Amino acid sequence: MTDQTRWGIPQVHQKNKAIKKQKDLVASAMECVVKMDESGITELMLQIEAEYERKYGEKKANGVVL
Repeated sequence: MTDQTRWGIPQVHQKNKAIKKQKDLVASAMECVVKMDESGITELMLQIEAEYERKYGEKKANGVVL
């Protein structure tokens, strides 16, 4: 077991919590997507693409296949 007093342990815990939060958000979003019909999913995809481009810019969006 890792010594909990070592330098960097709180940062590791914080990083792990952030990763878990992201995974939980994706899981809960997928629960909602399963309930949607085709037109709702299509509109959601368009909104996600727009938000991705707004956050990360066209340069990174071109390299990603959605």
